[in-house]
Amino acid sequence: MDMLSGAEGLPPTYPDLAGKVALVTGGSGAIGAATCRALAASGVKVAVNGRDRTAIDAVVAEIAAAGGAAMAAPGDVTDETAVHSMRDEVEHALGPVEVLATFAGGQGAPVPTTQLAAEQWRAVIESDLTSVFLTVAAFLPGMVERGGGSIVTMSSTAGRVPSRANAAYAAAKAGVVMLTKHLANEVGRHGIRVNCLAPSAVLNERMRRFMSAEQLDELARAFPLGRIGQPSDVAQAVLYLASGASSWVTGLTLDLTGGRVIV
Repeated sequence: MDMLSGAEGLPPTYPDLAGKVALVTGGSGAIGAATCRALAASGVKVAVNGRDRTAIDAVVAEIAAAGGAAMAAPGDVTDETAVHSMRDEVEHALGPVEVLATFAGGQGAPVPTTQLAAEQWRAVIESDLTSVFLTVAAFLPGMVERGGGSIVTMSSTAGRVPSRANAAYAAAKAGVVMLTKHLANEVGRHGIRVNCLAPSAVLNERMRRFMSAEQLDELARAFPLGRIGQPSDVAQAVLYLASGASSWVTGLTLDLTGGRVIV
């Protein structure tokens, strides 16, 4: 088995998702873009959020070229006003958001806690935890009013077990796990499901750029399943959690780690 490749064959689609509207924050990153493409392949109208307009336009163009429906939804999800403005634009253009994937963030670079400045702590908490709250808070009232919806949040292995990531990132991602559980318990009676994904190493352009083939192979061997995660591995989990296939699943944190984290 190729240590860098995922499952073989065409990814499954979920017909019950067709026609729904989804917003993916951090939609131009490796995981976010794969999620946007997977949702669109199941007939979902996708709003692609990010701060780099060129990057999100590229994802939208790729989806359109494949026959899917998507729109750019630029905005800083750490800014409450920007989030509300984005929500209004998306729902005016596509309709009410029924699937919300909060994937923006990712400031997990290793920093010894003795060297972690207060400003960096605050910046990481804002980007990786507060952004999730602000996004959910903007879209949740509409979901409650309509009596349904699926929210998928993004944690990390760093929020599940100690790792080399900085302490602020670990705390933020652990916070996402508990925020997910709290929300699931609170809004389940409204027909809204809230679940969380906690990936380990997922191959991205930064890894390809800064790690040699030998380093990537060594990393792959650290996983019981013998390979590094692929963005599509995460995207397929999103489809399951967004669809009716998981209609009795809420409050779950799914560890996507190739067996590296077993709790």
